Amino acid sequence: MATTKIYIVYYSTWGHVATLAEEIKKGVDSVAGVESTVWRVPETLPEEVLGKMHAAPKREEHPVMTAAQLAEADGILLGFPTRFGMMAAQMKAFIDSTGGLWRTQALAGKPAGLFFATGSQGGGQETTALTAVTQLAHHGMLFVPIGATFGAGMFGMDEVRGGGPYGAGTFAGTAEAPRTPSDTELAMARHQGSYFAAIAKKLKDGGASSA
Repeated sequence: MATTKIYIVYYSTWGHVATLAEEIKKGVDSVAGVESTVWRVPETLPEEVLGKMHAAPKREEHPVMTAAQLAEADGILLGFPTRFGMMAAQMKAFIDSTGGLWRTQALAGKPAGLFFATGSQGGGQETTALTAVTQLAHHGMLFVPIGATFGAGMFGMDEVRGGGPYGAGTFAGTAEAPRTPSDTELAMARHQGSYFAAIAKKLKDGGASSA
């Protein structure tokens, strides 16, 4: 069977989503016959504004994606921070640029997953996933949530944990009290990667065998 190609595409302001993307890649690459590439979407804010926001430096090892490149992937995982319960404007601008792919239905039938970060527990992680699903639906993509497949890690009450049935997630904290992804959040990200990769591989292999 041909290699299944997964694209992990993200936007990150302070580095939290970028860190999740790298962990997700570890999970994807652990599945035989699957390979992944991490991409970042174009920035829409000028450097002056990013500097005043104390944004993290861009991870130059992750190339900037163009909308047309999405069609190359067998499965796509999209990651972004929350802005008032929805995806950040940079990711929305990128998805808004995929009209050409929508017209040709180039992404229809491809599996897609989501991961995200919010500043706090009440920051809107689930609403961000729910509002993002509409973008996938209009492209005819197949949303692949992780459900409760992370097992006991989904239900622990002994620590603050981002993420949930919709996908991996983390809490960024505030400027006064910043936070980095916890070990559990990173483990959920790796799990999402391997879980999603296995499903994408089955879909591709099944399609090839029935062609």
